[in-house]
Amino acid sequence: MRERVIAWLRVGAAASAAVAALSVLAMLPARGEELSPAAQAGLEIVSAGCSRCHAIGPTGDSPLRQAPPFRTLHTRYPVESLEESLAEGTISGHPATPEFQFSPEQVADIIAYLKSLER
Repeated sequence: MRERVIAWLRVGAAASAAVAALSVLAMLPARGEELSPAAQAGLEIVSAGCSRCHAIGPTGDSPLRQAPPFRTLHTRYPVESLEESLAEGTISGHPATPEFQFSPEQVADIIAYLKSLER
């Protein structure tokens, strides 16, 4: 019995890892384009910190309806205009958004990822 439980746990862990890998693949830019190393790092940052509210990939709806999909940010304003607020600490107009503060390198990576979504 113990061996069966261990086997099921291993299958479950492998399935979870596969789902996580597919989730990241689904967020890659359309048309099979590869991300630059900076944009890939930016994707990892926004996956960890922003995806619970925002759609961070090239398709899909935001989990939180009022949170704009990241792929549309460039239609509202130049994404480079976010550099200062990302470095100083993002504060949103609604209380559900936690405050984030990023290093200059992280800010550059996030901007590189947001720019990749403009294509």
